Amino acid sequence: MSNIKLFESKQIRSVWNEPDQKWYFVVADVIQVLTDTPNPSDYIKKMRKRDEELSKGWGQFVTPLSIDTIGGKQKLNCADAKGLLRIIQSIPSPKAEPFKLWLAQVGSDRLDEIENPELATQRTRELYKLKGYPDDWIEKRMRSIAIREELTEEWKNRGVKEKIEYAILTAEISKATFGLTPLEYKKVKGLKSQNLRDHMTDLELIFSMLGEASTKEIAVNTDTQGFEQNKRAAKAGGKIAGDARKQLEIKSGKKLVTSENYLPESKKKEIQ
Repeated sequence: MSNIKLFESKQIRSVWNEPDQKWYFVVADVIQVLTDTPNPSDYIKKMRKRDEELSKGWGQFVTPLSIDTIGGKQKLNCADAKGLLRIIQSIPSPKAEPFKLWLAQVGSDRLDEIENPELATQRTRELYKLKGYPDDWIEKRMRSIAIREELTEEWKNRGVKEKIEYAILTAEISKATFGLTPLEYKKVKGLKSQNLRDHMTDLELIFSMLGEASTKEIAVNTDTQGFEQNKRAAKAGGKIAGDARKQLEIKSGKKLVTSENYLPESKKKEIQ
């Protein structure tokens, strides 16, 4: 799970590492926030030359992890709170002490979210708002996340175990609903590793929810068990949404699937 944290209104990319149950933060983002340097990589090189002990132990403090970026997932140097505290020792910045307090708060927030999942939902809403999404879209997106979680939990309880099986079932719903697999859909929208649903229009989100909610309802009421039975339910649930989509397209005279996305303008130009 990757995320963005805010320190004094500036973004710091982070990722929750399940194996050791810790937040890891992109080191370059932290350096940029604390120093206001336009070139964090250059600052890090000079800092390591300045602090030989830090340079010797760099591999202990820093770990390359996969982080969501505008260009897709990339391996970036990250550090947990302990590693960042050591790095901060080499940064003469008046923001160092407030940042240490911020680190402690981030860890506390994660524990709060585990105890109260609604807090995680609230923070997800806030993140979408920071990215510029309209409020009505955010509400649909949050509902789509909830429906997706309900469906995957149902699959898990009904004998769907392998990650590849979840992907296949999802593709079946998508094909029946939109006539496209998620991979094909992403190509239509000019996406790479970005989350497809984060770039859907309101109607696209609504029909994706209909397909998944219908699939769950069929699975529950027919007591599907195992991958094959759930695959048939996925096709049937997707078809319900697909038939509704076709009817809407006939009545409105407009295709529902669109190339519209929420990519930054600079990224759109790069793709073109």
